[in-house]
Amino acid sequence: MDSLYRFFNFIIHINSHLAELITQYGLWIYPILFLIIFCETGLVIFPFLPGDSLLFTAGTLAATKINYFNFHKILMLIFFAAILGDACNYTIGFFFGKKIVQNCNSILFNRFFLKKTYDYYKKHGKKTILFARFVPIVRTFAPFIAGIGQMDYTIFFIYNIIGGFCWVTLFLYAGYFFGQVKFLKNYFNFFTIVLIFLSIFPIIIKILKQKNNKKHQINNIQLS
Repeated sequence: MDSLYRFFNFIIHINSHLAELITQYGLWIYPILFLIIFCETGLVIFPFLPGDSLLFTAGTLAATKINYFNFHKILMLIFFAAILGDACNYTIGFFFGKKIVQNCNSILFNRFFLKKTYDYYKKHGKKTILFARFVPIVRTFAPFIAGIGQMDYTIFFIYNIIGGFCWVTLFLYAGYFFGQVKFLKNYFNFFTIVLIFLSIFPIIIKILKQKNNKKHQINNIQLS
């Protein structure tokens, strides 16, 4: 159990061991990074894997030219991993989501939830797929739920590419250009939280407006 705990702890904090892994495994670091990002975005059971911090660290190390760690190769590799991951997650939700709903009587997976999910993604799916890229954990669940809700795949695919490109390039370039700035390195988690808040702020405002409009409608009905 102790060795298993250490293994999971190492995987979760792999970004802090990345330089060591590059030195130790050389070119094998490319498929390792691909696999981690693919699993974090593509398998709904791995939301705990590092995403933002791993991209930032990879960008930082690419800037130092450590062991011929090429920035553009990493950019393309992780971009494809992120796109394929979301596509895989969507496919799992699309083909197995209804079976889960039919065979599982949990709070999350029921017919009412499936109908609500379908309606939500039909109305807000584009923004959800795009903004979810910047929200840890949500990033892993969003494409899975989009598949359960049977979101139109063409729309999903387009926003999967746009969201994946924005997410990967933003954090990799942030690490590449600012990774050596001590202040940013020390407060990386804080800046990540700020970025997440800015990403979902428009959605929060829209939800609050919708609630406010409903309250006005209810008040008007009661007055009449």
